[in-house]
Parts: sequence; structure tokens; C-alpha cells
Amino acid sequence: MAGQFSIEPQRVDAPLTQSATFLVLSLVDRPETVRTVRSTLANLENLTKNVSIRDPSASFTCTTGIGSDAWDRLTGLPRPAELHPFPEIKGAAHTAVSTPGDLFFHIRSERRDLCFEFERQLLDCLGDTIVVVDETVGFRYFDLRDLLGFVDGTANPVGRAVPNSTLVAQEEDAAACGGSYIVVQKYVHDLKAWRSLSVEQQEAIIGRTKVENVELDDAPPDHQQAHKSLSTITDENGVEHSILRDNMPFGSPGSSEFGTYFIGYSRRLWVIEQMMQRMFIGSPPGSHDRLLDFSTPLTGTTFFAPSLSFLSSLDPD
Repeated sequence: MAGQFSIEPQRVDAPLTQSATFLVLSLVDRPETVRTVRSTLANLENLTKNVSIRDPSASFTCTTGIGSDAWDRLTGLPRPAELHPFPEIKGAAHTAVSTPGDLFFHIRSERRDLCFEFERQLLDCLGDTIVVVDETVGFRYFDLRDLLGFVDGTANPVGRAVPNSTLVAQEEDAAACGGSYIVVQKYVHDLKAWRSLSVEQQEAIIGRTKVENVELDDAPPDHQQAHKSLSTITDENGVEHSILRDNMPFGSPGSSEFGTYFIGYSRRLWVIEQMMQRMFIGSPPGSHDRLLDFSTPLTGTTFFAPSLSFLSSLDPD
């Protein structure tokens, strides 16, 4: 699949690292905003090299996305076919909120200091043309587990399936070729309530065993609303569509904050949106994802990560 692209995609397929920073920004209405932001995005690859060269073994990468409301203003180019603001999804019991965001930066490294340094240089370049909407620092927790104790990202595509699941193809949308849709949500967990459940009850909600990470067979009614089942998307032809998750735990025991930052990369935005519909409204309606009884989303924003060549073309000079 990657060979189909004459342009170079961003590193949406970068491996999960020990540390990550998730940075959501909004544009400020100033005369210099568009020029400054375009210049910064066009220079992003050089800025990344400037930091990554300090330790080539640290797997430093940065992926950036542009929000729906900022796309026309920043690029002046055709919009990706599916790009629109994150829609609020209101179920009978829980709501997937929609929150603002014009720019998104997914900063990853084995070293926290490199993430910190890149963010500092990035914000220096952007100056007073932006405001920080959300800054979340994630960390790798044991063997890829979330703070609920389960392995996260088991359903991710691997190998050649990664670009097939994440990168828009030329025949689908020429203007968005080589890019990827991004959806982010910041969830906080009620660990006290979660820990009051037995391991068997937790496993029924997730759809996998806790220690071995073995998928459980669907067996209504116990597994009808399992997170694993509701987050599996198939089309009308029975073809399953995957997304790439790079979720990370975040939080602070001292402030009693325990959470998961969900980030999904997808070739087709409708796949993630259908996943959210199934989780919050239920399939059938009324049978929502029971994980939401313990995990609450604080944010919800959609972006599009264009190719590196697209970003370079934004250089105002």
C-alpha cells in the first residue's frame, strides 16, 4: 500500500514509545497568525530533525493534524472528503462530547526530555498566534496496559495492514492522498468503582482476560456490550475495518487523576465515528459500552494529518 503513494506520509505508524505529549491548540485571530502557522507547519520536518538528532535511538517523531474549522483558513486547498468537526454523540446514559481544536501535535519519544524540548521549540515558533486547549503527557504503563489493568491496542493492524488502515488512497480522495484522519478523546477513569468489580466482571466488560489478554467469545447477554465487540466495525459486505490506536495512560495519584488518552488514526473517518456510535448509543440502541460507566470523555476532536509534502507546500515563502 505504501508504494502507491508518490508522496511521503507522516509517521502515523511510529511505534509506541515510553513517553508522549498530546497537544491541542486553537488559533488566535491576529494578522500574522496564518503566515506564522503555515511557516511553522512547513518547517516541522526540520524542527523534528533538530530534536531527534540529539539521540537517534530515542525514536522521536511528531505527527500533526489540522482541524476542520482551521483547514480552509490555513491551507486554501481542497478539504479531505470526510473532514468535519467531531460530532457530539449523546446516548441514553453517556455523551461523547465535542471540543474545539485547530491544530494537533502527537509528540512521541523514548525520552521525556526530547518531547519537552520539541514542544518548547514548537510553541516558541508559534508564539502568540495560538492558545493551548489541552496538553496531556502520556506514559507507557508496564506491558502496554491501561490504568484499568488491561492490555491496550491489541486489535491494532500490523505490517502491511497498517497503511491499508490508516492512509487515504489516491483513488479515494486525490486531495487527501497519503494523509490520515485523527480522532482524539481524553478519558478519566473512576478507579475506585472499577476496582470494586471482580476480575470476571471487568473481563466481561472489556471482552478479554485481564492477565493473559485472551479474547473472550461473544456470549449474550454477558458479552453483548463488551468493549471489544462494540469497537469492532464491519461494513455491509462483512469486511472488518481496523484503525490504529496509540492510546496512552496519563494521570497523577496525588490529584486522583487516572486516565487514558485515546487517539485513533484511520483511512476512513466513518469507521471511528461508527465505533463511537456503537459505544455511546449501543448496538442495538440502549446497549451502550459498559466501560463508559467507569470512563468519562472530557474532550473529543477530529483532525486530518496531511502528507509531509503537503505540509512543506504551506511555506508562505
